[in-house]
Amino acid sequence: MNECYYDKRMDFFYNRTNTDTVDEWTGPKLIVVLCFGTFFCLFIFISNSLVIAAVVKNKRFHFPFYYLLANLAAADFFAGIAYVFLMFNTGPVSKTLTVNRWFLRQGLLDTSLTASLVNLLVIAVERHMSIMRMKIHSNLTKKRVTFLIVSIWAIAIFMGAVPTLGWNCLCDITACSSLAPIYSRSYLVFWSVLNLVVFFIMVVVYIRIYMYVQRKTNVLSSHTSGSISRRKTPVKLMKTVMTLLGAFVVCWTPGLVVLLLDGLNCTYCGIQDVKRWFLLLALLNSVMNPIIYSYKDDEMWSTMKRMICCSSEDKSQDRRSSRIPSTVLCRSTDTSGNYIEDGIIQGTICGKGDLGDKGNS
Repeated sequence: MNECYYDKRMDFFYNRTNTDTVDEWTGPKLIVVLCFGTFFCLFIFISNSLVIAAVVKNKRFHFPFYYLLANLAAADFFAGIAYVFLMFNTGPVSKTLTVNRWFLRQGLLDTSLTASLVNLLVIAVERHMSIMRMKIHSNLTKKRVTFLIVSIWAIAIFMGAVPTLGWNCLCDITACSSLAPIYSRSYLVFWSVLNLVVFFIMVVVYIRIYMYVQRKTNVLSSHTSGSISRRKTPVKLMKTVMTLLGAFVVCWTPGLVVLLLDGLNCTYCGIQDVKRWFLLLALLNSVMNPIIYSYKDDEMWSTMKRMICCSSEDKSQDRRSSRIPSTVLCRSTDTSGNYIEDGIIQGTICGKGDLGDKGNS
């Protein structure tokens, strides 16, 4: 029977795997790192809170897609909490941690990654349901969206707790990894491959949807009147989503590849030299997302500016404005669902005059 090491501190596992915890990371270097980390985390907290508040405040965002977008911002907010906890429990402090505290540190990071990943996957399904059926909005009710959001966090918490629940190397110390000294190498392989496969699936789905919408829009453009911007509204929406997905994949893929190499016990890959840079890259994803929201969506940026300036919304100015936000699709009174062809032809997709006003009522 294998001996278990639940009562050991992390220095036992770090020393056994020869993992460098940067004992010299003290003094001015530590202060600089903490200052930059604190700045980024504060930005994550403030900006993602503004995104969530904008979705709640602005009735134009009261659609399933934007509820899921707000939940993605909540996942980034949670990531900020995970990074704050990591900042004060890393470096030389790592060796002094108990096993349970180290599990908590890593579990928070795993939970934030899973929450963002599953949320993007649900958004992909929601977009596929609506766009591929030529509907502007999906038929998801608020109850169903709430159920999906709760399910996303349940899955995220479970995946973050899997190593704590038993898939670790505390009772099989020969199977311990290098980057995560109490995680089994088999778990790292499972974790990284699963996430990379989901990345690939989502990229394929979004590319397929984008190509479909662009082709359909080009076909309809010769049969409709109005500005090009109105006809390109569905394409702009997909560009926003694909930008979010692209940023997520770029920021997280290097770290997952490093974990995969560690799980495969690649001793000559130099993973210890790059792990901190790839963790910083993952942190930047939570910083980039609110910037993408505001840059790609004029209405989102306007709502956030109004909240920052503590001024009330000028409804009359919104009604007079001829520019409709790039990613907001107007409502229709047709209870059977809005269709892209009908919306473009009849002007219900961010249409003109009284139709646009009726859609916002």
